[in-house]
Amino acid sequence: MAAVTNTFESVKATILSAHESTTSVEKVNFYNSWAENYDQDVAVLDYRAPSLAANSISSHFSSDREAAVVLDVACGTGLVAKQMKRHGFGHFMGIDGSEAMLKLARESGLYQDLKQSMLGEGPLPVQWGLFDVVVIVGALSIGQVPVGVVRELCKSTKPGGYICMTTRSNRDNVEYKAALEHELKQMEDEGLWTCVEVAEVEDWERAVSQQEDGYIAGAVYLYKKLKL
Repeated sequence: MAAVTNTFESVKATILSAHESTTSVEKVNFYNSWAENYDQDVAVLDYRAPSLAANSISSHFSSDREAAVVLDVACGTGLVAKQMKRHGFGHFMGIDGSEAMLKLARESGLYQDLKQSMLGEGPLPVQWGLFDVVVIVGALSIGQVPVGVVRELCKSTKPGGYICMTTRSNRDNVEYKAALEHELKQMEDEGLWTCVEVAEVEDWERAVSQQEDGYIAGAVYLYKKLKL
């Protein structure tokens, strides 16, 4: 069984090897190869971002959840949709760069539609202004997707809809997080959306960097798109 290899040390080695992937093709190949063990590996990390994001959305979303259309960006195997389903959401569209991840998402039966797309290398393959909730968990970090992707998340959302984003607060991600928060504030100043909640979480996931021990921190951002 593959689960036997899911020790913390082996998971750590897998994630650190991802840092060697610099081109888009290399990154996609990494995620394609990781897909089969992904859910078990992030469970070993005590990765809480999907549940934290779903909780944030749930605590502020007051419309009909079953009718709401959710865009899950960088959906991976479907961990976020799984958590949101528990809160009563039922209509999901997913986007990811890895076909192997999308295959597992498809098998989950949670999504009505799935599309393969590399974030930051072209517009999101969706209709603008369509979604009640847009969520991106895990991909907004150094070496993953550019900060500017958040503008497309906003464009994809209905006026009055919610955009939920997460990032890590560990040492490697400090500059990226600062750039992200600058962009979020800039978009607020431009009147595109308003900040609903920012939650800084201490025990985000187990640290894998050689310079850090225990758990690293992370943040959940929830914004509401302003009506035109």
